[in-house]
Amino acid sequence: MSASAGARGLPPADVVVEAALRAAGGADCAVIVEEASEAEVRFANNTTTTNGVRRSRRVTVISFWEVDGGVAAGVARRSGDVDPVDLVRAAEADAAGSPAAEDAAPLVGGSADGDFGDPPGSTDLSVLEGVLGELGGAFGRAEQADRVLAGFAEHAVSTLYLGSSTGLRQRHTQPTGALHLVARSTDGTRSAWAGAGTPDFADVTVDEMEERLARRLGWAGRRIDLEAGRYEVLLPPEAVADLMVDLVESASLQDAEDGRSVFSKPSGATKVGEELSPMPFELRSDPYEAPLGCAPFLAVGASGPDVSVFDNGLALERTAWISGGRLNRLRSHRAGAERSGVPVAPPIDNLVLELPGAAGSLDDLVARTGRGLLLTCLWYIREVDPTTLLLTGLTRDGVYVVEDGEVTGAANNFRFNESPVDLLARASEAGATRRALGREFGEWVNRTAMPPLRIPDFNMSSVSQAS
Repeated sequence: MSASAGARGLPPADVVVEAALRAAGGADCAVIVEEASEAEVRFANNTTTTNGVRRSRRVTVISFWEVDGGVAAGVARRSGDVDPVDLVRAAEADAAGSPAAEDAAPLVGGSADGDFGDPPGSTDLSVLEGVLGELGGAFGRAEQADRVLAGFAEHAVSTLYLGSSTGLRQRHTQPTGALHLVARSTDGTRSAWAGAGTPDFADVTVDEMEERLARRLGWAGRRIDLEAGRYEVLLPPEAVADLMVDLVESASLQDAEDGRSVFSKPSGATKVGEELSPMPFELRSDPYEAPLGCAPFLAVGASGPDVSVFDNGLALERTAWISGGRLNRLRSHRAGAERSGVPVAPPIDNLVLELPGAAGSLDDLVARTGRGLLLTCLWYIREVDPTTLLLTGLTRDGVYVVEDGEVTGAANNFRFNESPVDLLARASEAGATRRALGREFGEWVNRTAMPPLRIPDFNMSSVSQAS
């Protein structure tokens, strides 16, 4: 066992795992310890406002008990310095009072990772030194140009420990960083946003983001008021990321079979195998996709329609949700996949949309546009109808008018009503895939890579007064 202390001098995570498994007395049990080390800096009005670091721990115990009709799962979860014995007793009590689980399956077996006893990873403000240094120059330039910069940079290193009564011991350390930068004119009439996801900030340049924002504020010097309607729209990778995350979150096998999904067909059938787009898009998740790598095993603290606590420790592999433009896979746990006779498909913490052979940037799509709208990002996205995956939301921080291959001004904001499934079907052009951070869902799904898309008839349902 490790002799290193965990967060804030707490007992080492592997020690907590082993103590909980001993307390279970040989009964079926799984233990998850999540350690997090975080650093952040926030800024507004061209100056740094706050910064800080913190550490945290969360422990989850899952007990599996024989009950009438099968096996029940009980869960207990607490944060900080926990008593493993008390946590196991709480999980056992929850299991004893629960009905047999519909997602029951044999627990995943396996061996112990060689680094299971290593201490958790950590971060501090030093990882943000480069960002802070570049921000100093950016603040000075912004003041001279009558701009105001605001935003935040954050970095976290999370370490996951998973142990079970089958002998399974797995550990994974995940770095996650993000930079959000907003520029506004001093009179508040113009604004622009840029964001980036990164593991360590080595690939993020404030100067490049600042230059992009200054360019967009310059475009907004001319205001062009437009009515609601359908427009040819260029979606940047950031906006595409938010839409595709929503699509995958809705791709549940059980929901589809229950008739509650855009991927449902009559009599409990699904649309797996059907064409979603005439263009051969691939939408995939892969724990080994560079540079978007993530945990290669499943660790969940609660069961849901398509995830199961019985599947903890299940190895994750490359999964194409859409392949060749056709729906290829719906998320499912082992029990559901076995009942339906399909391959199991657990969630994976990254997402890539790619059109084979596509090349070019968002600027290249702009240059080939006769008249249309260039969006910056989408915001306040909400589901309206799960059976069509109709979403509503707002544009934010820049809607630009493109005429004859050039941006000629900025339009007002809109509310939109669209389905990401329909958008893939109607997309007429895609550029090269690159890493992108969604404005709405990037906080939860940081590791995404998307292409820019051209949509010939995007539905701007109403004018929005949002700024």
